[in-house]
Amino acid sequence: MAKAEKKSTTNSFSKFIKWFWILFLSGIAFVALIFLSASWGLFGELPPYEYLENPQTNLASQIISSDGNLLGKFYLDDNRTDIKFDDLPENLVNTLIASEDIRFMDHSGIDARGTLRAFAYLGSKGGASTISQQLARQLFVGVRSRSKFDAIKQKLKEWVLAIRLERSYTKEEIISMYLNIYDFGNNADGIRSAARIYFGKEPIDLKVEESAMLVGMLQNSSLFNPLRREELTLNKRNVVLAQMAKYDYITEAVKDSLQAMKMDINYNPESHREGLATYFRMYLHRFMKDWIDKNPKPAMEGDRDRYNLYLDGLKIYTTIDSKMQANAEESVNEHMTKLQAEFFHQNTPDRNPTAPFLDLTPEETNGIMERAIKTSERWRIMKDQGKSEKEIRESFTKKTEMTVFDWKSATKEKDTILTPMDSIRYYKAFLRTAMMSMEPQTGHVKAWVGGINYKHFQYDNVIQGARQAGSTFKPFVYAAAIDQLRLSPCETRPDTQYCIEAGKHGNMEPWCPRNSDLKYSGSSYTLKRALANSVNTVTAQLIDEVGPKSVVSMVRNLGLTGDILEVPAIALGTLDVNVYEMVGAYGAFANQGVYVKPVMVTRIENKDGTVLYEYVPETKDVLSKDVSYAIVDLLKGVTQGGSGTRLRTTGANKYRNEYDEIITGYPYELTNPIAGKTGTTQNNSDGWFMGMVPNLVTGVWVGGEERAVHFKTITYGQGASMALPIWGLYMTKNYADPELGISKEDFEKPENMSIEIDCDKFASDIKEDKDIEDDLDDLDF
Repeated sequence: MAKAEKKSTTNSFSKFIKWFWILFLSGIAFVALIFLSASWGLFGELPPYEYLENPQTNLASQIISSDGNLLGKFYLDDNRTDIKFDDLPENLVNTLIASEDIRFMDHSGIDARGTLRAFAYLGSKGGASTISQQLARQLFVGVRSRSKFDAIKQKLKEWVLAIRLERSYTKEEIISMYLNIYDFGNNADGIRSAARIYFGKEPIDLKVEESAMLVGMLQNSSLFNPLRREELTLNKRNVVLAQMAKYDYITEAVKDSLQAMKMDINYNPESHREGLATYFRMYLHRFMKDWIDKNPKPAMEGDRDRYNLYLDGLKIYTTIDSKMQANAEESVNEHMTKLQAEFFHQNTPDRNPTAPFLDLTPEETNGIMERAIKTSERWRIMKDQGKSEKEIRESFTKKTEMTVFDWKSATKEKDTILTPMDSIRYYKAFLRTAMMSMEPQTGHVKAWVGGINYKHFQYDNVIQGARQAGSTFKPFVYAAAIDQLRLSPCETRPDTQYCIEAGKHGNMEPWCPRNSDLKYSGSSYTLKRALANSVNTVTAQLIDEVGPKSVVSMVRNLGLTGDILEVPAIALGTLDVNVYEMVGAYGAFANQGVYVKPVMVTRIENKDGTVLYEYVPETKDVLSKDVSYAIVDLLKGVTQGGSGTRLRTTGANKYRNEYDEIITGYPYELTNPIAGKTGTTQNNSDGWFMGMVPNLVTGVWVGGEERAVHFKTITYGQGASMALPIWGLYMTKNYADPELGISKEDFEKPENMSIEIDCDKFASDIKEDKDIEDDLDDLDF
């Protein structure tokens, strides 16, 4: 009987063992069948191996400064820039593993323990998605379906793809791919954009608590958004820090200390209308579109036959220096804030009934406003919508809520209620500016400021705008005269009323220019003194002697491309030029007579680092070294005793308004050699300053959008008050940073200089020649 019971027990145990193995092997077979079915595409098509080996993501093109900083990006939806694992801080990697996948370094794509736990507790004690699975979902699967059946199919695909990814990539590559692909919200696509946008730094510089916040966002960046849900995001960050302590990446004491800290968000939005060098970036956008049109994409680089600026991850290396660009923008803001305040003060309704326009008839004012209405975005949009002209015009008189530019606000914006017509007049009242800075020896443009605020004033006055040059054109006349007539800067001309008769040099009528102060001293001026003081009568005599055709020929070789009439009046700067061309032209003076075309892009690479474009300098010998140095010497006189002298002074010559507020001060006290020229056009509509040191040429223009928008008097309306202070502030900031290497040395003088620039010696030589002539007159032949 006992044997029968023993046999029965043995048989039962054998059956249990048999069924265990049957079920176990069936489970394995079922799982294997599921994986095979998923890999065969029965639950939806899987991406081919080629795509797994090289997953395609949209990459923004990067704009890189000459000093290696990121100026901005070109992107549509994805503001993404991939970075390598070596550029990730160790604390970020540790935080990711502790929070998302503690066994990441040990599994092969699927965490078996985590999966069993998730099944056993139905997910109540955490999910089982590994980092590899999350990457597979981001790259190939997409958002989790709400349908349970579809969600299961997606999960199976993730498992298969995660294993394939683990076979194709190293653990380090998977981590960097995952952090690069994730959308952190607020245009922060990928970890590099997230670090820059939320903390204003590169990923390698992230602190532990900052890494914890970003890793916390990986669960749901819309939910854990530090800008919209600060407290919720803070709590999630602290949970991540607790995970780090749990797995001994940090101590409990460090965890407690970090959890007590607030989130130090340094929000830096990356958009096309904000950030550093906005006007330059928009110029670059046009440059790149033109380059892409002319340079087809090799077939080996993808299925598109053209490069895509927004998707292909191009790297555009520029000449812009990020520090000098920041200095330029700060200088514009500092000066224009004060200058604009004074302009508003002078154009209140009681002081100027036609403000912001000066001395216009109602008909002229209406003409300006009518042009502005018909070229406005509102008019274009409503016209495209099929609205009648009556409806469109009525819309311009209806008050509406809007955000407008405001110098006084910290954000440079304010909310208000205006009619569109009033907003047009409001914006017309703002003075505009342009500034460009270039290294004359290479043509490398170091700073580019096209206006006061790109978001609200998108017209780029550096290269799109052209305004009368005023006296900044005079050095070209002097250069032509010295070059062709071999004059010395020390030669003299009388300051008397001078006329060029009708019929000469293309004149239809006699041309008799006046000095700006309407005075004529009758004295003899050296050319150096005449240029320093912008004496029009002397300039008129020089263009008469050399002829306007010679001047036009020379400035063409110096890069000026606009319509230039071969008439004497060009001597006083009546032609329209832009800052871009003027800086290039002046650069030849500082570069010993060699014109170098301004360059902004040095190299373009694809995402893999293959060079697609390298610039070739465009140069032209225009003037001899002697002539160019003579002009530099003339221009140095402008800052030594002419209209640019205020660069050398401080304390005095500070203009104040009636409330004793300093509007235009001169706190520069620059002592190094500076060559420069101010320029002021008729009615004070345009103020210019061109300033040079041996390795940097900078041009500044200030004026209204309309020529009728200007200061009433020369006190503030001259180039020395409107434009020169920006140059002074900019150079002071540059000199405060020795690493920029801006020269304080004198300009290089040619050996065996053939043109006498020492006026004391020149006067002595003239006297000696006169004595010889007198002696010859006494001889009886």
